[in-house]
Amino acid sequence: MERTLFGDEHDLFRTTFRQWLDNEVVPHHARWEEEGCVPRDLWLEAGKHGFLGLTVPEVYGGGGTDDYRYAAIMAEEIGDTGVIGSGNGFTLHNDIVLPYLVSLADDEQRQRWLPGMCSGELIGAIAMTEPNTGSDLAGVRTTAVRHGDTYVVNGAKTFISNGISSDVVVTVVKTDPASGHRGMSLLVLERGMAGFERGRNLDKLGMHAQDTGELFFTDVEVPASNLLGDEGKGFTYLMTNLAQERLGIAVGAVAVCEAALRWTLDYTKERKAFGQPIGSFQHNKFLLAELATETQVARVFVDRCIELHIEGRLSATEASMAKYWCTELQNKVVDRCVQLHGGYGYMREYPIARAWADSRIQTIYGGTTEIMKEIIGRSLGL
Repeated sequence: MERTLFGDEHDLFRTTFRQWLDNEVVPHHARWEEEGCVPRDLWLEAGKHGFLGLTVPEVYGGGGTDDYRYAAIMAEEIGDTGVIGSGNGFTLHNDIVLPYLVSLADDEQRQRWLPGMCSGELIGAIAMTEPNTGSDLAGVRTTAVRHGDTYVVNGAKTFISNGISSDVVVTVVKTDPASGHRGMSLLVLERGMAGFERGRNLDKLGMHAQDTGELFFTDVEVPASNLLGDEGKGFTYLMTNLAQERLGIAVGAVAVCEAALRWTLDYTKERKAFGQPIGSFQHNKFLLAELATETQVARVFVDRCIELHIEGRLSATEASMAKYWCTELQNKVVDRCVQLHGGYGYMREYPIARAWADSRIQTIYGGTTEIMKEIIGRSLGL
C-alpha cells in the first residue's frame, strides 16, 4: 500500500541517512556488537551530517524542525538495516532525551548543553529505572535534597541506555519523598561530577552495540541550576513525553517487521526442500500471507499515529495502543521468520537471528505490554 506521509524533502533525507548507515554503520556493526558500544567518533560523524538534534533550534546548532517525520525516517532505516544496537542510541538521544531539554531548559541550560548534543560532543541519556523500580515510576527512591544552591543526590539507576557513554543524564529524582509522584523532579547530572559512578555495561540478550549501564550516585552535589523545569513536576513532564517515546518504539517495530518479511521472502524463494522452494508450501505461504497482512495493518495505524503526533493530537491511549500492538507483532513476525529459516535462522550471521535477539526487549522498555493494556483499559472506563 502506497504511503502518503512523506514528501520529496523527506525522501531525500531518507536516502541520505540510509547511505550514511550503509557506509558508516553497517560495515562495522558486528565489531561494535562485540565491543558493546559504538565509538564516540560515530557520534561526531552523525552530528557533522546533521542527524543529531533535528528538533533543536538552529541557533543552538540543531535542525530547527518540529516535523516528527524525520525522526520516524531514522527509526525506520535503523530497523530496516538491522543495526538496531548501533543506531538506537541516536534515536534515544534525539527523540527521548532532547525533547526534555528543548521544552524545559532555560536559556543558560540550552547554551550549556544543546550545541554539544547537536554536534555529538555530548551524548544524552535519561535515567528512570531503578534496581527495584521499573514501570512504577512513583516508586523511585533516588533522592535529591536541596542545600542552598545545591542538590545532594543519592541512589542508583539501572538498564540505562547510553548509560556508559552519556555525558548529560536527565535523572528522575525524589525532591519530596513524602509526596509520591508529586514529589518527583528532573535533574541533569553530568559526567565528571564527584560521586557519580558508572557500573557495568550490562550483558544483554540483544542490542549489544548499545551500551546499557548502571549508574550510582553517592552524595553527588548537583547545582540547582541543573533542575529541569519546576521542582515537583517531574512526573507530569514524563507523562507528557512518553507518548512520543512509545510512538517511536512502534515505528521501529513495524520497520523490523517489514525487514524480517523481506529477508524471509528472499530466503523462502531460494531455499528448496523436496524439490521445490519452501515458500511454495501451503503452510508457509499462508503464514507469510498472515504476517504480511498484519504488518500492513500495523503500518497504516502507525502512519496515522505519526500524522496525529505532528498535529499535536496523539493521545496517550493511542500511543499505548501503537506500542503494545506493534511490539507484540514484531516479536511474532521475527519469531515466525526465524522458524522459516530453519537452522540458519539460529545463526547470528543471518540478520533474522540478530533481529530476534534485538526485538525481545521491545515489549518491555518504554512501558511493558501489561502497562500499555492498563492505560488502554482505563481509557475504556474500566
